[in-house]
Amino acid sequence: MERNEIFEKVCEIFKSVLGNSHLSLMEMHTADDVEGWDSLTHIMLVVSIEKEFRIKFQSNEITAWKNIGEMIDSIYLKLSQ
Repeated sequence: MERNEIFEKVCEIFKSVLGNSHLSLMEMHTADDVEGWDSLTHIMLVVSIEKEFRIKFQSNEITAWKNIGEMIDSIYLKLSQ
């Protein structure tokens, strides 16, 4: 799967979990930039992403992400293995 396809799927997951169909995301965005992205929704986002892509993250991977782009990088790496 191409990286841009992963980004698009992740954007759809964010829209669904955060309940905002008009949400516009960029790879540099962090939780501080996205309304409604708090610690609880972060867990919901991770679980939804793991289900969608059929992957599993370790807690140290999740805590290392600085922005959406790094999240995408992790997904891409797992799908490439």
